[in-house]
Amino acid sequence: MTTNLADYPLLAQIDSPKDLRNISQEQLPRISNELRSYLLNSVSKSSGHFASGLGTIELTVALHYVYNTPFDHLIWDVGHQAYPHKILTGRRDQLHTIRQKDGLHPFPWREESEYDTLSVGHSSTSISAALGLTVAAEKEGKDRKTVAVIGDGAMTAGMAFEALNHAGDINKDMLIILNDNEMSISENVGALNNHLAKLLSGSLYTGIREGSKRLLNNIPPIKELASRAEEHLKGMVVPSTFFEELGFNYIGPIDGHDVNGLVDTIKNMRNLKGPQILHIATKKGKGYHAAEQDPIKYHAVPKFNPSEANLPKSKPTLPTYSQIFGDWLCKMAEVDKKLVAITPAMREGSGMVEFSQRFPEQYYDVAIAEQHAVTYAAGLAIGGQNAVVAIYSSFLQRGYDQLIHDIAIQNLPVLFAVDRAGIVGADGATHQGSFDLSFLRCIPNMTIMAPANERECQLMLNTGHQLSSPAVVRYPRGNGTGAPLPNIDETIEIGKGIKIRQGEKIALLSFGTMLGEAHKAAEDLNASLVDMRFVKPLDNQLIDELTKTHQYIVTIEDNAIAGGAGSAVNEYLLSQGTQVKVINIGIPDQFVKHGTQQEVHQELGLDTQGIITKINEFIQR
Repeated sequence: MTTNLADYPLLAQIDSPKDLRNISQEQLPRISNELRSYLLNSVSKSSGHFASGLGTIELTVALHYVYNTPFDHLIWDVGHQAYPHKILTGRRDQLHTIRQKDGLHPFPWREESEYDTLSVGHSSTSISAALGLTVAAEKEGKDRKTVAVIGDGAMTAGMAFEALNHAGDINKDMLIILNDNEMSISENVGALNNHLAKLLSGSLYTGIREGSKRLLNNIPPIKELASRAEEHLKGMVVPSTFFEELGFNYIGPIDGHDVNGLVDTIKNMRNLKGPQILHIATKKGKGYHAAEQDPIKYHAVPKFNPSEANLPKSKPTLPTYSQIFGDWLCKMAEVDKKLVAITPAMREGSGMVEFSQRFPEQYYDVAIAEQHAVTYAAGLAIGGQNAVVAIYSSFLQRGYDQLIHDIAIQNLPVLFAVDRAGIVGADGATHQGSFDLSFLRCIPNMTIMAPANERECQLMLNTGHQLSSPAVVRYPRGNGTGAPLPNIDETIEIGKGIKIRQGEKIALLSFGTMLGEAHKAAEDLNASLVDMRFVKPLDNQLIDELTKTHQYIVTIEDNAIAGGAGSAVNEYLLSQGTQVKVINIGIPDQFVKHGTQQEVHQELGLDTQGIITKINEFIQR
């Protein structure tokens, strides 16, 4: 894909932030407009994260204009909003490759650019890392500055507050920009706040820790405006009080789409001593009406035509596993009034929209707080509720201690619906669900199930829901197979697999949705095939039968080989002293880069041909 740079005369001159800093400040609004237009044009042709980047255009321009990046460190929390940053830091002409195999990484990535200070993908890490960089810069003694940009959503995580608490305590020179895209500021209050921010960040008020509050108390127009509308009072006073109690100098909120106002304020704040917070108000999807109206829908987009009102409808496909889970949740809630479902800010992704609307009293979105989500479920379970935690595999990693300490040790009946297990695809290493079987399998009291299709998925959810101990059902990103769904009261026997095909010499033990590829491989090799269904407890009786009648045992899973389902089979065979040749097929000991699921499976040899090749090579050795 090529973009005509003649349409972007100023942006075409910017191959690095140094070029941006050579342009006069009066030109920055034009550059911002060109950058917004370029982002819209590029992402609409290539797909990718969208609304967040549109909301941070002016902020990105202002930060690279004021700070001497990459010498000064700039950290983007999560990084959905970092596409404009990539465009300004030498990756403009590669933007159309973003999220594609061998293309630009979807998030800031250290290996990709010296301007990407921290590799990210999960929320709420920016302040902790920025504080570490600030302390390191102080020891270095070269006057290197550090800025972290964090959204109001990411600020809901406990990790952000832990870092704020520490930063305020050790009193280092750093700037945190709170990008608030939920707050609405009316024009006049916004203008007054912009003026105030310039005053407060200027040399006149440096050193006055209570500056914001004193000024607010002494300027009648602001007091009158604030008393007229309670939300303005909250917006201007409460955050300042809260952050200042933590030891920060708070300035804002100001208009995050006024690029020159941002530059003036950030220039002043750059030289202030101690920890600083600048609160800016922005609009997700800014400049593109459809994305402004529905930033969730436009968070990540397929290829689309910007002149059309709607995103293209995807071709009718079989329901996704997330939808299969959402369907089960609604069916179960109809018969179980004690069912409560918890999500850490992933309602749409986890297929819970209908449930949240139909059963609002049984639905809890705890924001980006995975640790809290898990222990909250523990409390609900102790209180007699039937708790279901819907969580992505890579996000469950963040609640691991709580899973062990608060759920498993106490053997509480909490059901974990683990979405996005295995290879996820375009979001890359931070989002691949490569490790859940490995880190869950070693925990006592856990029942771990891996469905091969949507029928098994709902059967396992039924089964886990009825258990009086912790249970996990892990399923992938993607669509089902068209298998008929069970009734809500149907369950399966714990720890029992099913024979799918009888063959000779080779037995394939498939865990989860790898069954389709394994079936084709089994037919090609005339091998036996079993759908293991349970990773814990294993069907040891079935394994014993297979080892007596086959020379080769092959385990197949969409999880790291290290410590995964295949490892569980190895451990059992060793404990029995069984003499049989075993090959484990799964994700190798490496972080898996971005690409489509199909591309990644093929590259790792997890497709049919890859499985056949690995088995044949093993036999021939």
